[in-house]
Amino acid sequence: MSPIIRAFFDRPTGSLQYVFHCPVTREAAIVDPVWNFYPEAGAVTTESADEILAYIAAENLKVVWVLDTHPHADHFTAARYLSDKLGAPTAIGEKVTDVQKLWKDLYHLGDDFHTDGSQWDRLFAEGDEFMVGEIAVRVMFSPGHTLASITYVAGDAAFVHDTLMMPESGTSRADFPGGSAEDLWTSLRAILELSPDTRLYIGHDYPDSGAAPEYMASVAEHRLRNRHVKDGIGKAEFIATRTARDETLTLPERMLAALQVNIRGGRLPEAEADGHSYLKIPVGKFDPL
Repeated sequence: MSPIIRAFFDRPTGSLQYVFHCPVTREAAIVDPVWNFYPEAGAVTTESADEILAYIAAENLKVVWVLDTHPHADHFTAARYLSDKLGAPTAIGEKVTDVQKLWKDLYHLGDDFHTDGSQWDRLFAEGDEFMVGEIAVRVMFSPGHTLASITYVAGDAAFVHDTLMMPESGTSRADFPGGSAEDLWTSLRAILELSPDTRLYIGHDYPDSGAAPEYMASVAEHRLRNRHVKDGIGKAEFIATRTARDETLTLPERMLAALQVNIRGGRLPEAEADGHSYLKIPVGKFDPL
């Protein structure tokens, strides 16, 4: 079964969000939705998620899952907001508990912050399967970008998040806390062993102002021309290239804000006595480029 897929683009963060649905039953799943955050004002808004809601209503879809591929470093997840609106369960990979423990220490969070993944309705493991209508979805554990990254293989499509970029751009960074270029290589090779005609939907693109993003290429296209992992490039060469590239990159603008929301499943920290939530910024724990 081939899912029908609609991509949504958040230009400020270069993030791609997806809705895929079964053409027979019209059951659907949302992947990696964005909850808009404006760091200069400390403001959160829902225009990206509301665009998804409008599409779902227009297409008369029944959303049965709200899925994240990993705890994002560049945007807040809108999974909880959409779950509350649609009554659909949230899910992420089971290794999110390791990310929670890592960032609990980095943020110096108290004992009231739980690192058991209970902020989501379901934690997926390698090889887990579930249905979206008549479309079988399989989970692949795909670490490297983060400790907890997973890929959703839905029929003849796969949502590969921050592993691959478009072939001309190569692959995603692996230098965040808990990241690993070696693990990313292993994950990429597993993805590229899928059927050659599998459509791979990526997590980010950064087009010029006014230009539309690109977001899909087949396994065969990546194996032929992905600049970092095309056939003929070996593990050592990839790790050297990826590591050298990562050493030139600054931290994402929203990372220190985003992770403390995303390890809570898309919730702000508990409001304080004045009714407002406050984000913590660890000072001196990361080096500037």
